[in-house]
Amino acid sequence: MIKKSLPQIALLLLLSFSFMSCSKEEAAPNQSTAPAQVNAKFNYTSEELEVLALINNYRVSKGLNALEKVDYISTISESHDKYMIQEGKPSHDNFYDRFEALSKNLGAKNVSENVAYNYSSPQSVFNAWMASDGHRSNIEGNYTHFGIAIRANAEGKKYYTNLFMFK
Repeated sequence: MIKKSLPQIALLLLLSFSFMSCSKEEAAPNQSTAPAQVNAKFNYTSEELEVLALINNYRVSKGLNALEKVDYISTISESHDKYMIQEGKPSHDNFYDRFEALSKNLGAKNVSENVAYNYSSPQSVFNAWMASDGHRSNIEGNYTHFGIAIRANAEGKKYYTNLFMFK
């Protein structure tokens, strides 16, 4: 019986760590994140582009506007992925700094983010976000722009940061 329930417990723990979302209202000042060049070009992986397409396809199917992909937002997302890898856990640490960077450099009026950890495919992370009220709310939110980064740690476990912005 324990052997049967152990995988279920592991899955539950994994999902509880990845079902976190954050918005401007929850932001609190903390450490700085590495600055990113506003005009920096971001080289998207096919997985990153697929997650963005899944989000936009879903939004359009619900009568919402498609979001514009912005390289600077993705560089900010990548910086947070690197931070989470360094810390060894998914988090919304330093969200206020990401909000401030997007506000100052792109004129963001509202920002939210979805993070996740250890999903094997774009579809699986998208499905998990859609199963979470907070993440789905961010995906369906009143936003105009977005960005994403997916980075793996030394063991190959992926960290996801998806930022949404209204300008």
